[in-house]
Amino acid sequence: MSKEYYKKKIIDLRAQLEREREAKKRDNENYARLIKGASTPSSKASYRKSKIDKADSHDRTIESIKRNIESAKEALKREK
Repeated sequence: MSKEYYKKKIIDLRAQLEREREAKKRDNENYARLIKGASTPSSKASYRKSKIDKADSHDRTIESIKRNIESAKEALKREK
């Protein structure tokens, strides 16, 4: 692989990381709105659980992308 490939990959991964952070923020806002508008305690609890699960999913994805960025940086160093 070439240096340009790894540089482009790092740029793409950083953009993906930013999109994932925005998605997490958007989902949190949506769930907060749903929780606030819930009419029953059980639906409110269900929305809270869903919000936590979705946030954890986003966190795992973000950490995975960060690991991929570090891996690409290491590969770029080896190419030099």
